[in-house]
Amino acid sequence: MADELKRYRLEKTGKILLKRFDAGAKPFVRQGKATAKLRVAEQSKELALVQDRFYALKKDKVLLVLQGMDTSGKDGTIRAVFQAVDPLGVRAVSYRAPTEPEKDRDFLWRHHRDVPGKGEIVIFNRSHYEAVLIEYVHGWIDDDERQRRFDHIIAFERLLVETGTTIIKCFLHISEGEQRKRLQERIDDPDKHWKFNPQDLEERKLWPRYEKAYEEMLARTATREAPWYVVPADSKTNRNLMVTEILLATLRRLAPAFPPPKPELAGIKVR
Repeated sequence: MADELKRYRLEKTGKILLKRFDAGAKPFVRQGKATAKLRVAEQSKELALVQDRFYALKKDKVLLVLQGMDTSGKDGTIRAVFQAVDPLGVRAVSYRAPTEPEKDRDFLWRHHRDVPGKGEIVIFNRSHYEAVLIEYVHGWIDDDERQRRFDHIIAFERLLVETGTTIIKCFLHISEGEQRKRLQERIDDPDKHWKFNPQDLEERKLWPRYEKAYEEMLARTATREAPWYVVPADSKTNRNLMVTEILLATLRRLAPAFPPPKPELAGIKVR
């Protein structure tokens, strides 16, 4: 699994072409969908055990960034990866359009407010990268401002890393055809109407511009300290298993054992 992950890991700046990455690839589903789904459930249970140690140690911090086109499955990834995990020490933050108080401050203010504390895992459902994606695609900022924001983001992430945060950034990569299918399912199924936003159809018209913006974002902000993973996401099962593997490998490294026992507690009897 580790070798497979390396193929999708970006940790240095340079030109990125998303066409090099097949959104429909299933590198983690080679033994079939049913087996892979079972593997996700098993991995989530192990994640719960390792997360207990991570929370108990209260030493490190983990920030999981989930970024992707509309319908790429950010919510579904969170549900699947953390299905067996105790909410204690885990927090998901979903970002929408900035509020007026947030607009009055720098674009990173609301994100810095939400970063993890020691022993905590925080998931950014969308993230600080919206400020160099949707705002740029719609022309709300020019290229000079976007370049400045790239610099601010790199500095922000460096600050987090240097103060004990491990950053995992996952770009959930879906194809244009798969997005069409998922949007149509939301329209055709009355039980999914709550998920559908007519604005999604307007955003879809901007697909080429978004694709180029994502390529430039990945090329500009992939670093060794805060790498990007391009996660093929046409297959929901592959997406879920891949993100679980990445997170689990990180926590195994950070929390190999519980804190050492306290000798002063030996012999104490509760009455």
